[in-house]
Amino acid sequence: MYQVLYRKWRPKTFADVAGQEHITTTLKNEIIENRLTHAYLFTGSRGTGKTTCAKILAKAANCLSPQNGNPCGECEMCEGIENGSVLDVVEMDAASNRNIDDIRGIIDEVQFKPNRARFRVYIVDEVHMLTVQAFNALLKTLEEPPEHVIFILATTEVHKLPQTILSRCQRFDFHRIPPQAIADRVIYVAGQEQVQLTDEAAMLIAGVADGALRDALSLLDRCIAISDKVDEAVVRQAAGLADKRYLYELSACVINKNTAKALEVIDRLYSESKDMARLCDELIAHFRALMLIKSVRRPRNILVMSEEEFEQAQTQSDYLSLADIVYDMDVLSRAYQRMGHGTGDRTELEMALVKLSSPELDATNEAIAARLTALERAVKRGITVQPAPQPTVPVSTPELEPDVKPTAEPEKEEAEPAAPAPQAPVPQAPAQPPVQPQPPVNAGTEDLYRNAKPFPQWVEVIEGLKPISRSIAATFVGSTAYESGSYLLIDTPNTMAFDLLKNSNRRQEIRAIVQEITGKVYKLGPYRPPVLQQEQQDPLDRFKAVLKDSGATVEEA
Repeated sequence: MYQVLYRKWRPKTFADVAGQEHITTTLKNEIIENRLTHAYLFTGSRGTGKTTCAKILAKAANCLSPQNGNPCGECEMCEGIENGSVLDVVEMDAASNRNIDDIRGIIDEVQFKPNRARFRVYIVDEVHMLTVQAFNALLKTLEEPPEHVIFILATTEVHKLPQTILSRCQRFDFHRIPPQAIADRVIYVAGQEQVQLTDEAAMLIAGVADGALRDALSLLDRCIAISDKVDEAVVRQAAGLADKRYLYELSACVINKNTAKALEVIDRLYSESKDMARLCDELIAHFRALMLIKSVRRPRNILVMSEEEFEQAQTQSDYLSLADIVYDMDVLSRAYQRMGHGTGDRTELEMALVKLSSPELDATNEAIAARLTALERAVKRGITVQPAPQPTVPVSTPELEPDVKPTAEPEKEEAEPAAPAPQAPVPQAPAQPPVQPQPPVNAGTEDLYRNAKPFPQWVEVIEGLKPISRSIAATFVGSTAYESGSYLLIDTPNTMAFDLLKNSNRRQEIRAIVQEITGKVYKLGPYRPPVLQQEQQDPLDRFKAVLKDSGATVEEA
């Protein structure tokens, strides 16, 4: 019968145990110095080596010729414990043997000396499953055990153990195994099995395993069943993972508020039989990566991803605030918790993405706080809800942002026509000393700004600039764009961006990228909020004008 990899390649010595050197070193020293304790407690998450270390310790304690604290693996005791013929080493699952009668059987046995071995060793797995009565029965034996007995208790939920049990054991906490250690072990096992495994696939297996080497080897087993040449695509197929480009595509839809495209991506992944709950979990992990990039000084040491993926994640994090990322994670987490409880998993994920790409639909406190944060950022960037007088040059065409100096005449591109001609002059206020000089506004240009709609593909445009020039792409980070007819209007607080747009080559490069993405050719220009183009008039003057039209006087009013 075929033996699965995690059993076939279970470590036989402490040196083979990956990622738990703080424990294996101590246990080896106790064997060498003959300072074995009567009760050990191994705690930690699944697949980290608790039962493996317990079996190695049982063999090392009874080995006829231990080697530097490790069992030799060749003597009759090592071989007998390995194949189960030595009855002095007992492994018990407390999940199925949890009652007081099961513990009483152990208590009766410990009174007798071992038949062949030096120590009677009892390995009790998932010990937290024992009943209160069983714990009470075991307590006295743990407190005053015979010299020839060793108890090794293993659990994943140490908080469920009574304090009286904890105080009588030597405790060892098993850590989650680092991704690199898992990847190295998986590569070694694949080499021994004559399987070609790429480094990227090994790191992906380590990431999916989440610190559990047993899970990593089980996943490798499934990959080998698909192909003896294992790459990232094979791992994703075996694990049922969505390709990372879909994760970046979905998060880009959230950033660009593109609801339609997000639902199309979900439909495509669903048709490919992707598990929606797993996809939601991966999206949460993706936004967690963005959160770490925004918060941690050296996130590269924490995140398990390729250099290309890390660079893309860094770019996406530039377009989101920390509050946005936490809000996105919260919405996805609530959807993940509801999955499997009535509403279909796909529907839950679709509703979550609609909320994230259309935040006005979410009336929760978190959504309102996120929108307030967006408004605060807009105000900081100069977009106000009241007219704010400031000197600007006359707006005759939105083709280029004015130069830094108000009197400078912006360059114009001959190939592009001017903005729509004025249809009717804006009425001016009665002659009063103005606080600030205001530029004349033509009605056609005002309509151009007022009718502008958000351009959702702007993030993709900036991504397309990176192969041309990373410095130019960085200049437009944090900017947004609006579409109005044949114009693409750019809104950014960075004046350097508009200096770049004065260069015809730069403009042509941006137009080419936009055309590649949308299939349309746009003229480029700056975006000015319509509120800034409103007529500046003193309220008293407007009141006087109304009275004048009605035939009344100020005194009569």
